[in-house]
Amino acid sequence: MRRIVFIGLGDVEIVRRVLSDLLLNPALHGTLEIRLHDTDPGLMATAEALAGSLDAEAGAGSRVSACPDLRRALDGAEFVVANIDVGGFEATLKDFEIPHRYGLRQTIGDTIGIGGIFRGLRSIPVFVELAREMARLCPDAWLLSCSDPMAMTGMAVRLGTGFPRFAGMCHAVCDTHIYLADMVGRAVSEIDFLTAGLNHQSFVLRFEAGGRDLYPELEAALADDLSHVRVEIYRTFGYFPTQSSEHAAEYVPWIMRHSGETARLGVQVEEYLRRSGQNLHRYEETRRALSSGRSLLIRWQHQEPVAAALQAMLTGERGEVYVNVPNAGLIANLPSEACVEVPADVDATGIHPREVGELPIQLVALNRTFLNVVELTVRAVLDEDPRHVLHAALVDPNTAATLPLPAIQALCDELIAAHRHLLPEAIAR
Repeated sequence: MRRIVFIGLGDVEIVRRVLSDLLLNPALHGTLEIRLHDTDPGLMATAEALAGSLDAEAGAGSRVSACPDLRRALDGAEFVVANIDVGGFEATLKDFEIPHRYGLRQTIGDTIGIGGIFRGLRSIPVFVELAREMARLCPDAWLLSCSDPMAMTGMAVRLGTGFPRFAGMCHAVCDTHIYLADMVGRAVSEIDFLTAGLNHQSFVLRFEAGGRDLYPELEAALADDLSHVRVEIYRTFGYFPTQSSEHAAEYVPWIMRHSGETARLGVQVEEYLRRSGQNLHRYEETRRALSSGRSLLIRWQHQEPVAAALQAMLTGERGEVYVNVPNAGLIANLPSEACVEVPADVDATGIHPREVGELPIQLVALNRTFLNVVELTVRAVLDEDPRHVLHAALVDPNTAATLPLPAIQALCDELIAAHRHLLPEAIAR
């Protein structure tokens, strides 16, 4: 049987969506062994019950087990799906509440920004250790990450371990393509897209149908839209960005510190806390549904990217998936060690990213600003140099635009103290 390991089970909806996609594929019936691992026994028990319920309803005949021991879970795996949130909701709450007292406003705080930096400091050591264990126990397996901050953990795995089979997978590109197709009244299948950049900050470079540029049609459709960050960035930089306006607002220095701008652009401050609360609610709803025997199998949805990649590799049916992988020349004018988001061909032989060439200089400038924060956070962990935590915060667009240096220093010290038990020893001491 083909062994798939899920590591990190706090986002029960991701587990549900990915497994629904896999278990509803008749070509995979009777072929899958699904192992589930988390450090929280309660999450593991719920995920095991969910996977068993989905498998029974789909009639897929899979073998499902919970594995408290990580090494046993990884032994012999072909695919490892990681959705890791170190510290969970409590850590996220601190990432928002402490900066809020300093007057620093965030929307999502999971990628860059002060919240992204500290999520990275918590997550990078876990991913580096996971990749090292995989190199020992299942060296030919793919590590497929659904975890934020993806650009940080992808770079850290590459620089810290050299493990070659890492691919981060995010729904942002797919969702953006669907949105743009809808805006111009076409099916996604009719449109030729090329999108590339960094996770949560990629740009639609080609948007065509029959060789004709569709950007003029998009501009006409957006003529009356004056209140979205993504639209404003598109009009200013010339290419439509992926990910939500809430994310985009905190990746630039001219929005979050200005209350008038967040109001004009409809930016929901501290939006991620609401989303995290919804995730906790979904978890409880799932437990109640399992107790009452209600159906949880999702039969109609657009496919999760990680599920699409798994199905292509498991069945050999060639597909396209956007992935976050080490650059190594895929985007010529971004650093080779960066983890970049590009299209890839996926089949039974694995994931094959495509070269994109050079990005327009204004887009690469935005990406470089993003990468400054990413690289300094990664280096803080890998080089065991706590000074780089402050350096990362000082070059972060939103943090640096809002606070003076002494306040940023004090904020970093307070966050380190608050998260000390979750941070690498060199950072925490």
